[in-house]
Amino acid sequence: MSCCQESVLESKGSNVGPVWKNTQIVDSPPNPWNRTKTQDESRDSTLSFRDLMSEDLAKTLQQREEAKHFPEAHLESCIASSTLGEAEPTVETSSDFMLAYLLQQSYNKEHDTLVQREENHINKNSKLSLSFKNYKVSSEYLEEDDIDEDFQHIDDENRAVDKFEESKRTEPVIPACGYTRHNNQMITKHDKTLTGRRNAEKVMNFPPGFNTGDGGGFDMQIPNKVYNRLARTANEKDRKQRIRDKVDKATSIKAFDANSRLIIFKLLGSSVLENLSEIISTGKESVVVHAYGGMYEEEKLPDECAIKVFKTALTDFKTREKYIRSDYRFKDRMSKNNKMTIQLWAEKEFHNLRRLQKAKIPSPKPFLVKNHVLLMSFIGNDSIAAPKLKHANLSFKEWEEAYKQVVDIMTTMYHSCKLVHGDMSEYNVLWHDNKCWVIDVGQAVEPNHPHALKFFYRDCTNIVHFFKSKGIPDIPSPLELFNIISGINLCGSEKEVDRLIEEYELNQEVWYGDEEDGEDKFEFFWNGTNNEKLSPPSEENVIESNNDLPLTKY
Repeated sequence: MSCCQESVLESKGSNVGPVWKNTQIVDSPPNPWNRTKTQDESRDSTLSFRDLMSEDLAKTLQQREEAKHFPEAHLESCIASSTLGEAEPTVETSSDFMLAYLLQQSYNKEHDTLVQREENHINKNSKLSLSFKNYKVSSEYLEEDDIDEDFQHIDDENRAVDKFEESKRTEPVIPACGYTRHNNQMITKHDKTLTGRRNAEKVMNFPPGFNTGDGGGFDMQIPNKVYNRLARTANEKDRKQRIRDKVDKATSIKAFDANSRLIIFKLLGSSVLENLSEIISTGKESVVVHAYGGMYEEEKLPDECAIKVFKTALTDFKTREKYIRSDYRFKDRMSKNNKMTIQLWAEKEFHNLRRLQKAKIPSPKPFLVKNHVLLMSFIGNDSIAAPKLKHANLSFKEWEEAYKQVVDIMTTMYHSCKLVHGDMSEYNVLWHDNKCWVIDVGQAVEPNHPHALKFFYRDCTNIVHFFKSKGIPDIPSPLELFNIISGINLCGSEKEVDRLIEEYELNQEVWYGDEEDGEDKFEFFWNGTNNEKLSPPSEENVIESNNDLPLTKY
């Protein structure tokens, strides 16, 4: 213990001595109004026990004693301590900076490795390489002086934003004539370098989600062949997105577009329809809605009607052009516009249903057609559509009766209506009031259609296979049913049907005439002359069809 601490203890003991004596109170507390100067000084010098045990206080008192007795040594120690206190933080800060610098370098290296790996993966099987250089982080840090020197010569107002803008400043301007002279060279608008840069600039404007990379960071040039493929891919994605988002242009699964709603609202406003009920059927081509009929052309419509709205966003109708293009009623009105094709399809079904009604074939009665909306009678009761043969629950006798009715319908359609259904199956025949009702006749064609007999044989195949699965006995084969209904006698196996039909159609064109002269007719006569086998078709292979069946267009 130092001399300073001993003096503190002595002063402490001198203050507490008069108050206590053998655990008994001797003196009363001093009067605060009758204090002397000595008492005030001793009171100020009094320290608590906590201050007494403080090491900082002890050091402070010791420094005071040393400064009092040894002033020179105390001055040197103060200078040394102040110098040490300033140096130590500098060393610690430098160490932290170095550690942070190393960690940042490691992180940047790891990030650049991942970016390089992604770049290698994308450019693996591509002839066009994309650079991810701008996504990398440089691990070297420049001093402020170096940065200032590097950017001191850059003119922010006149410098090019990317390579495309930089190349435009040096490229020659091609006039309206399509060529010019630049640096003693003739350059046209089809120059490989110019077109490559223009294609690259167009690629950079592709919609979001198309991986183009940073084409403006270097002089990227894309040939026309590569650009056309990229543009075709981008257009396909954009077209899919437009079809998906084009609510006002196309019908979705269970909704109408704006044009369809407008047509239906006009029918409601003109009292043709009293009210709409609900959707009763949804297919890949159309949506059928139940409605309550009103008045049309001063005639009362049935209480229950059906509105068939053809979907306008389908690409399936492109494959259905073969049913319309060769139909003389509509072939002159064919258009590449998908919307126009759908309207023709609705109009064709309207006219085919009218033919069925004239022949008294059980089918929906058509009332009107407007663009792609068809209004017809409803097959069913209480807004519940009649079941299809596929889902009908019939007895064995009812299945036999249904088969006879379907065969009679196909026969009447072929000879009286001059129509081939083209899609006759258990899905397009309804069972209602113990009768079979034919629906979906939009694809029905006339017998003089180039593919009518093939369509008819396909219908026979569908009907035979379905009713055989129901256990109906004595059902003929598809070819036999084809001959029975059409009156044509094609002899051969089922595998040779396509060839037999083609030969029959060729003979019909040659011997009974056609409006158009084709190469098949010339080849037939040429081959017949060379082989000396030119003769009319024999009764064994070909029998004329029924007199009601026209062999030419009517």
